[in-house]
Amino acid sequence: MDNYVVSARKYRPSTFQSVVGQKSLTTTLKNAIINNKRAHAYLFCGPRGVGKTTCARIFAKTINCLHSTPEGEACNECESCRSFNENRSLNIHELDAASNNSVDDIRALTEQVRIMPQLGKYKVYIIDEVHMLTQSAFNAFLKTLEEPPHHAVFILATTEKHKILPTILSRCQIYDFSRISINDIVEYLEYVAKQENISYEREALNIIAQKADGGMRDALSIFDQVVSFSQGNVTYKTVIENLNVLDYDYYFRITDAVLQNNVTLCLLLLNEILSKGFDGQHIISGMALFFRDLLVCKDPQTIVLFEVGDAVKEKYLELARRCETFFLYKAMELTNETDLSYRYSKNKRFAIELLLIRLCQLQAFPEESDKKKIVIEAIEKKTESIEKKPESVEKKTESVEENFKEPVTGVTTGKSIARVRLNGNDPEADRPETVSPQVENPAQANPQEDLIDSWKDHANQIEDHTQTLFTDKEKYLYMADKNPNLKNLVIEFNLRLD
Repeated sequence: MDNYVVSARKYRPSTFQSVVGQKSLTTTLKNAIINNKRAHAYLFCGPRGVGKTTCARIFAKTINCLHSTPEGEACNECESCRSFNENRSLNIHELDAASNNSVDDIRALTEQVRIMPQLGKYKVYIIDEVHMLTQSAFNAFLKTLEEPPHHAVFILATTEKHKILPTILSRCQIYDFSRISINDIVEYLEYVAKQENISYEREALNIIAQKADGGMRDALSIFDQVVSFSQGNVTYKTVIENLNVLDYDYYFRITDAVLQNNVTLCLLLLNEILSKGFDGQHIISGMALFFRDLLVCKDPQTIVLFEVGDAVKEKYLELARRCETFFLYKAMELTNETDLSYRYSKNKRFAIELLLIRLCQLQAFPEESDKKKIVIEAIEKKTESIEKKPESVEKKTESVEENFKEPVTGVTTGKSIARVRLNGNDPEADRPETVSPQVENPAQANPQEDLIDSWKDHANQIEDHTQTLFTDKEKYLYMADKNPNLKNLVIEFNLRLD
């Protein structure tokens, strides 16, 4: 037990090939070594734990290797490689700029640069957290960084590139390290688990990878923590319990309740989550990410952005098929609004409850765009049913004349005109689709002025009989603001749907 070494140190990569998630950068460095086109100054920047310092050490080891391989890797057999592996190499110097950031520290460094290497070709100076150097220290370092001795190589590493002076940046080759993908982290954790003879569930490793946020060092540290908690049996349940992660199942159950417009169940689920000690902000952000993942699952082109374990992927796809795209758009918008206003809310629990109620209302009361879609589909359906019952022109004309006291209306939608009675009766039985011949208006026909007055009276009457399709009575009153026209025994009016 005294010889125990944490996984982040024990499984630290020692070759370019073993570096995880930075293939393009390691390939560039290997090609520079193979072609003997190395620079005198490098800047490695990127998030924490993605391999900046590790790659700097591997690069320093490889350029000093006496018998490097044709692939640009160190041989690990020569004296230079052995001294590096045993931490006794005199050609590699590491400086922590966080604690050695003064002008005197930089001046001492520049004095050492003059000394030739005792073994190998180059002396490599790795300056970690270089953005912590003071302004004076940067200025004192400029000249040496621009024109160092031929045997000196500087590798600067930082997580905050924007804090470095432009004059320093212009003197370095800049390598931007990216966050490591979840799949790459999971695969490496599987390798570590097999090496340590630890049983695991892939979904549990996926949760660890998400918690690490793209950092391999963080992932290995979390892995060690979970292994200690679970006694070497890493399962999904032990991971979410140890890391205090909200289970996926709660998001699935909440979304099911929302789709069913079950406000009561939503509130009960929220109470169950809060009773387990989860923070409200964490719940809201988790719901926003969950709706985002559902939206990503709906389109084959964006499913590549979906990073989750295979075990729950099918559940996501099934639930995504049940959710309308517009619903997911609005759900993401509502959760984002609540997330922004949550910190200023005095009653934080009520803010989350109100969010759940508003999400349920998206299913209870369709939005405007959904209503328009339903109206258009209903009109087109009736138009198609009318076209299936052709009649002769004479019968159509007689039908119009017999029923003129009960006028028909023409609802214009694109290229189609559907005939609808004003009293709501079914127009399919005896209403014509069009009236081709020009028929003279009968003597008893109402004049245009009387027709407009009757039209507005009728609109006022149906104001009190709104249907579920139109929740706002103003949509009915809009009909009263448009004057109909009487043409050849047919009343035509335009109903705007956009």
